[in-house]
This record gives sequence, C-alpha cells and structure tokens, in this order.
Amino acid sequence: MCLLGIAVSSAQAESVTYRTDYKITLGALPIARASFVTEINQKNYTITGRFNSSAIVDIVTKISAETNVSGTVSGDRMQADRYTLIYQSGKKKHTYDVHYHNGNVTETTVDPQPKRRPRNWIAVGPEDLRAVLDPISGLIIPEGEAACPRILPIYDGESRMDLVLTSKGRKTFKADGVETEAIVCSIRYVPKSGFRQGRKDIEFLRKANGMEIWFAKTATRKVYAPVHARVPTQMGTIYVSAIDVDG
Repeated sequence: MCLLGIAVSSAQAESVTYRTDYKITLGALPIARASFVTEINQKNYTITGRFNSSAIVDIVTKISAETNVSGTVSGDRMQADRYTLIYQSGKKKHTYDVHYHNGNVTETTVDPQPKRRPRNWIAVGPEDLRAVLDPISGLIIPEGEAACPRILPIYDGESRMDLVLTSKGRKTFKADGVETEAIVCSIRYVPKSGFRQGRKDIEFLRKANGMEIWFAKTATRKVYAPVHARVPTQMGTIYVSAIDVDG
C-alpha cells in the first residue's frame, strides 16, 4: 500500500485544498483508481487518500482503502503526527493507526489485533520506530534537497522498511496534455521488520529490479512529489501515474 498510496501536491497560501487523481494499471490493464486531497496552511496539513479497485478486479474480490495523515509544516517540510489506514478486501477489514512525535512512533493500534505470530516472524523493535516517515507525506521532498540518492525509512503500522533511492536521470512526464521534467529514481526495497521471514512476495520485492519512482516539482509549493511509479510484482508490473500535474 505504501507505493500505491504515493503522491500529493500542495499549494502555498493561508489555507488551500488540493486534489490529485491517479490511475493504477497492471501492464496495460486498468485495475484501480486513487485520489488524494491535501489541505494545508502555514502550520498544519492533512492528506486524505482513497483507493478503489476497478470492475475487472471486483469480479475476484473488491478492494478499497482510505488513508489519512496529519501533521505540522515547517518551511516546505511535512512531519506527521498521525497516520491511519483502513484497508478492506472482500469482507475483511483492517485498520492501522500510528501516532508520531518528532519523527518517532509513540503508539500503534491495529484492529483486529494480529493472530499469534509464527516463529519466523521478524518483530518490530523499539529501534525500528525511531526517526521514521509515514508512507504518504514521507514521499514529499522539500526543494533544495536531492530526491535521490536518499534512504526513506518507512513505517506503515505493521512493517518497517527502507526505500533506497538511486538516481537514474531525468525524463519528461506528461499528464492531461501538460509536460513537466521528472527526476527518475530507482527503488531498492529493504524489509527491516514486521513480516514473516521467507514470505514469497516480500522476497520477490526485495530482489526485484526495475522498480522506479518519478518526482516532479509542483508549480505552486516548491516541493517534489511523486507523479509516476513502476512496481514489479509476481503477477506483472504495476504502474501508478498521476492523471494531472499541479491541477
């Protein structure tokens, strides 16, 4: 969900509401839509996201998600105070609620509570919850900082991972007839804790080549936000692309 939930833009003003929509495809096959609404002022921000699977996926099982992150604004940097995710697949529903203070996790609530973990479960330790980012605003890069290379320490309420970004140059990104220059970064997925050791999908992503994320500078607030992502999976390659850029 971390990589499906990426990308918002924000505008600099007293109080601004901004929406961005995304299409998600498996190869050329449309499988989902996502939208993010950002509300921001000089001190605080909230980002609300919604994800819904397409009709062709609903034939198998309907998938939806709602996410919300809120926090404080310092310059162009966003720091989360709270992150929530409500994920539903068919009749199964899971809620993750994470509280942060100065980048450190202070509380995590999961509903329903996880069943007894297997012996090969790698538990999240206290050291994994210090100096971490949420999966949404953690992907917005302030102007003046390099989008890549960098390491993003992400915690999503269950798993702790590093996203290691390496520069791959620049490309032109087009959305709704508007072209913008994008910084292209390769991604190396490094699972740290909060998963079952040897799990096939985790091992696939850990070894995957060709994972990318593209950042473009917003025209209003000078930050870099993701506009495109490429994620290899065992079923094929998933693409997440903004339908419009900066409105």
